[in-house]
Amino acid sequence: MQRRRFIQSMAALAAAGALPFNLTQAFAAVSVDDLPKLKGELTLYLGRGEGGLYENVLKAIEERNPEFKLRIRRGPTASLANAILAEAKAGVKRADLFWAVDSGAIGMVTSAGLAQPLPSDLTGQLHENFQFPNWTPVTGRIRTIPFNTDRLKAEDIPDDIMALADSDFTIGWAPAYAAFQSFVTAMRILKGDVVTTDWLRGVNARAKKFAGELGVVMAVERGEVDLGLANHYYSLRLKSGKPDARVDLAFTRNDAGCLVNASGILALSEGELSVNFIRYLLSKEVQTYLAEQAYEIPLVDGVKAPEGLPNLELISPPDVDLTKLADLRPTIDLMRNVGIL
Repeated sequence: MQRRRFIQSMAALAAAGALPFNLTQAFAAVSVDDLPKLKGELTLYLGRGEGGLYENVLKAIEERNPEFKLRIRRGPTASLANAILAEAKAGVKRADLFWAVDSGAIGMVTSAGLAQPLPSDLTGQLHENFQFPNWTPVTGRIRTIPFNTDRLKAEDIPDDIMALADSDFTIGWAPAYAAFQSFVTAMRILKGDVVTTDWLRGVNARAKKFAGELGVVMAVERGEVDLGLANHYYSLRLKSGKPDARVDLAFTRNDAGCLVNASGILALSEGELSVNFIRYLLSKEVQTYLAEQAYEIPLVDGVKAPEGLPNLELISPPDVDLTKLADLRPTIDLMRNVGIL
């Protein structure tokens, strides 16, 4: 779907099926046709872009609202979170909104007391496990184990992430990638630092390092490694362009290996304009676009999950407060001590 097609779909969208997710139902997604017009200016700190897909969303919102101007500062999510904290310490506020790669960076800002409270009619649009008082997830993503289908079958993959440290599999990972670091943080929360350190050392003995998780999935498909650690959407995107790709997804159970994380947005400035902008990101049209093109998981009711994603009722993610993933410094220190950063 090109940007023009997406902009046109902002005006009219056919009804979508329900999201199969093992969570309490949310209110039905709202169409952009029912949202208030945006008038004025906002500055957004954008921590990611999904190859221009997020940019398409922002441009479409602006084109639909000709009296609205959005200034965008782009950069790595963690760097922008640190910039927001530094600006606040200096008594400067340059950002009205922060759209982050994952909830860990969101937690850094909310923990500092910088996020504005959001109205319950906005946060109530999301599934119950993704409702927070002062930020809102935009889309979800699941940690997965992509594996090479010429080498392995799904039943060969352990359903306990800890078992990988004692396995004979060759493993691809991207330790410098934010999503991986959030995964390790979740493991620390669930298992403790000692167990996590031992796991990292065990996997490191047979792991191959990549700059990002798309590289991990491509290496799995090429047979450079048996399996990898990555968010779900990289495999789905690869298979959408290469249907015969030699890669499939396996899931662990109730541990950090199947963590459901989320991109998220928060308002740093008061007023209806910031809140109403966030409403557009939760609209039926935007959620559908991100599901169809970015293969991310919509978190509002009435929007289909990405094509190719296994039934999410079969997934058993761990019970982790996503905002606690902001406790990143001990994770970085631990990974450096192990020698993988």
